[in-house]
Amino acid sequence: MSTASVVVRTLEATDVPLPPEALQALRARVRGPVILPGEPGYEDSRAVWNAMIDRRPAVVLRCLGVADVVAGVLFARERGLLLCIKGGGHNIAGLATADGALMLDLSLMRGVWVEPHARVAHAQPGCLLGDVDRETQLHGLAAVLGFVSNTGIAGLTLGGGFGYLTRRFGWTSDHVLSMSVVTADGRVVEASETENPDLFWGLCGGGGNFGVVTRFTYRLFPVGPEIYGGALAWPGERAPEVLAKLREALETAPPELAIPIALRPAPPAPWIKPEAHGKPMIGLFVCHTGNVAEGERLLAPLRALGGTIGDIVQPRPYTAQQSLLDATQPKGRRYYWKSEYLAGLDPALLAGLLERRNDIPSPHSAILLFPLGDAVAKLPADHSAVGNRDARWVLNVAASWEKAAEDSTHVEWARAIWGAQRHHSTGGTYVNFLNAEEGDDRLRAALGANLERVAEIKAKWDPTNHFRTNKNVAPAQ
Repeated sequence: MSTASVVVRTLEATDVPLPPEALQALRARVRGPVILPGEPGYEDSRAVWNAMIDRRPAVVLRCLGVADVVAGVLFARERGLLLCIKGGGHNIAGLATADGALMLDLSLMRGVWVEPHARVAHAQPGCLLGDVDRETQLHGLAAVLGFVSNTGIAGLTLGGGFGYLTRRFGWTSDHVLSMSVVTADGRVVEASETENPDLFWGLCGGGGNFGVVTRFTYRLFPVGPEIYGGALAWPGERAPEVLAKLREALETAPPELAIPIALRPAPPAPWIKPEAHGKPMIGLFVCHTGNVAEGERLLAPLRALGGTIGDIVQPRPYTAQQSLLDATQPKGRRYYWKSEYLAGLDPALLAGLLERRNDIPSPHSAILLFPLGDAVAKLPADHSAVGNRDARWVLNVAASWEKAAEDSTHVEWARAIWGAQRHHSTGGTYVNFLNAEEGDDRLRAALGANLERVAEIKAKWDPTNHFRTNKNVAPAQ
């Protein structure tokens, strides 16, 4: 344990020494370990999913409970220190970490408690999606979560959240019943539709602007434990007819069916024919959460096209479906995304994307289309901060590669694809897909007409902008 001073960053962006006695005082107030650079556990705590983000907090507090969170928030507030909050650390912009900050690492807080008769789950902020799915599926229930089981629930939920169940049930945040929050002044408050409803409204899509959520309570739905799902793929040259048939199938498909689309080089996955590896492909990731026989019927027109290079759509555990895409997004690669909301699968948009399907510069990159619509649109636009309820699809140009020397190549590719198709956007975008460089104009695109109300709630609950290492709605400091 170091006895030297540590240089920390203040809210005024100046670097000052934090003397050993201050660190000793913090350690005396918490149960979790307080870790400094060079000490065991520091590198693991500071690392986030996207290797493009390489920031070094000055101090890491690995919280073991709500009292540790309160102590960390107050310690930073008393000294005017920059504070960052890490849940799953999966955000594309790396919002979990900041140079010189005090990091509250919540990744050890991964408890999940299910009330099956009430169809409710309570989850701590360090949980990954897979943690919640494993516990709820014991009872044949599911929360509306995302597509990758290693994603943290906190960032997903606070940004709105979408996944395989979104067509059927709506945004993740539409089914949060309550949250427990540590505020900027160190209080622990409840936020729900009846208790601090303004704070609750802002937390449902307004990001990490208002406090540290230490418990999420989710409404659950009967889903699984078996669903009809998996993946099937064709060679890239078959993409036009596959997309035409898919658009036709989705015109009358029930909300129980979700089919994300991927245009990418075929990965060396065991379910894809070896001779197709590395060549352009179109992949469909199928999830039908209704009757299995109905799922088979709905997929039959696509299967009738024939000529697949891989087909693993079958009855499977819902937990297996939720981890189907995990291998495409391992921690430690370099990632850069550009995204827009779409009103539909416009033929001109699809034609433009198909023109570029053969020039993807990385074996890991993809042009992705995720379905929304249906239940999302059933609530009014101002139901919560998340907004964008007119969106039917998400376009995500997802660059992924290994070497820092290649950054410009892959970033420029993603920007070019996005820029050429941006005119098809609804004008909105998903706040959780905003990368580190995107500023106020893109934040407005994400929150739309709700931005002003989000800013008002921020001013009430965090008037000094204590929580600022996020897509921040407070005026520039």
